[in-house]
Amino acid sequence: MSPRDVSPRHFLTLFDLSPEELSHLLDRALLLKRSWHSGEVRDTLKNRVLAMIFEKSSTRTRVSFEAGMAQLGGSALFLSPRDTQLGRGEPVEDSARVISSMADAVMIRTFGHETAERFASVSARPVINALTDDFHPCQLLADMQTFREHRGSIQGATVAWIGDGNNMCASYVNAARQFDFHLNIACPEGYEPPAAVLKGQQDRVTILRDPASAAQGAHLLVTDVWASMGQEEEQAERARTFAPYQINPDLMAKAAPDALFMHCLPAHRGEEVSEDMLDHPASVVWDEAENRLHAQKALLECLILNDWGPAA
Repeated sequence: MSPRDVSPRHFLTLFDLSPEELSHLLDRALLLKRSWHSGEVRDTLKNRVLAMIFEKSSTRTRVSFEAGMAQLGGSALFLSPRDTQLGRGEPVEDSARVISSMADAVMIRTFGHETAERFASVSARPVINALTDDFHPCQLLADMQTFREHRGSIQGATVAWIGDGNNMCASYVNAARQFDFHLNIACPEGYEPPAAVLKGQQDRVTILRDPASAAQGAHLLVTDVWASMGQEEEQAERARTFAPYQINPDLMAKAAPDALFMHCLPAHRGEEVSEDMLDHPASVVWDEAENRLHAQKALLECLILNDWGPAA
């Protein structure tokens, strides 16, 4: 049976894949990275097309998906609201039916998570959430790949999230369950992840107010900007509220001796991270950024080919 004849599987949150499938995917990503760095040519997605819908701006997401499809022998189409009927009020479901009839997979980067869910509900091809206001699962694949290649399995580790309980934090909550680690979240009162995200995760997640307590003995420290896209008018207030939540060398020193530091980028140096933190010896942010490419190539192969076994 052709992969095109199989009911599509979507990737809207980490819970769309089992822990075993996620582990296979990371192994495949590491293999694809080694293959690419050694100069091997791979055409597993030859003649396949990825439609990329961007309602939010992007650097890493567009470059990684577009380059990833090219490196696997396929191609990618950039679609923005300015250039399509999505920006003129066409129902999401109507666009989904048409676009998915012409492409082999669809990547969507949008505001409301419901938009991605509506698109996937009628799509004939796999739909990938490349960021919504609620979740950013593709970034978590890259983060988990990065930890795995530097320190091995993250199972049983302690991760400290320092800052806003935003879409990245919510995806880390999901990752704590799927990858079996404990997550300390240090955030000001009122900036926790949504209650629905935290529900049932009490055994995996601890909410703290003190960054030092969250970082104590942690194996990974992670943060993100204090004001996400769409929150620019809150920038000044958030800067005051989150000032004690900066990751810097002093906070890093409270973590485990071999702890890593990650940031999904772009970073506001001097705000959520100190000026020197991206170049700190514990920082793996540049590997993390590159791994968006390889983790997503693995995801595209798995979804488009419906192949969840070890990579060949």
